Amino acid sequence: MAFEFMPGATAVGITYQGGVVLAAEKRVSFGHFVVNKNIKKTFPVTQRVGAACAGMVADMQVLVRQVEALAKIRKLETRRDVPPNSVAKLMSVIMFERRYFPLLTQVIVGGVNGKPEIYTLDPLGSVLPDEYAAVGTGAEMALGIMDAEFKAGMSEEKARELAVRAIKSAIQRDAASGDGIDVLFITKDGAREEALSFN
Repeated sequence: MAFEFMPGATAVGITYQGGVVLAAEKRVSFGHFVVNKNIKKTFPVTQRVGAACAGMVADMQVLVRQVEALAKIRKLETRRDVPPNSVAKLMSVIMFERRYFPLLTQVIVGGVNGKPEIYTLDPLGSVLPDEYAAVGTGAEMALGIMDAEFKAGMSEEKARELAVRAIKSAIQRDAASGDGIDVLFITKDGAREEALSFN
């Protein structure tokens, strides 16, 4: 199965001392046409878990809404926060069930469960744990920066700086990425967001 018609994007996730930073650029394009310059591709899923996506915007929004609802139900049943690996597994099951008509999105799930955790999912639902990750058409450029500069146990400011630099590097070479960056921080105290715009 080929995913050559998947729209371009770049999203990254980085673990740091006490949390996870997820970042994604804001452009949506199909072929040579920029459809929108201000789409959010970072999503808080629960208080301590978030996701960043690349691919079809509708697919990523539907997936996150479904998982958000299932996580709320799970929390009511167990009376405990749903950990990042459970959120990643929920997404994986939904994506695998749709494998013949796949959700055209790649996802990075990140969160805190005692320690920071990151999982990457492809459109068929493979779950790959890592300390940092990138998805989308700009992933190779972003990973080049992160491979060289990532250090375990970085400060939040250093992780944010690295995530932004990785996305900017992708934007310079990937025509399907651009128009600003959304950053989502997840710590044990909850989620907070930041939007960066640049020319």
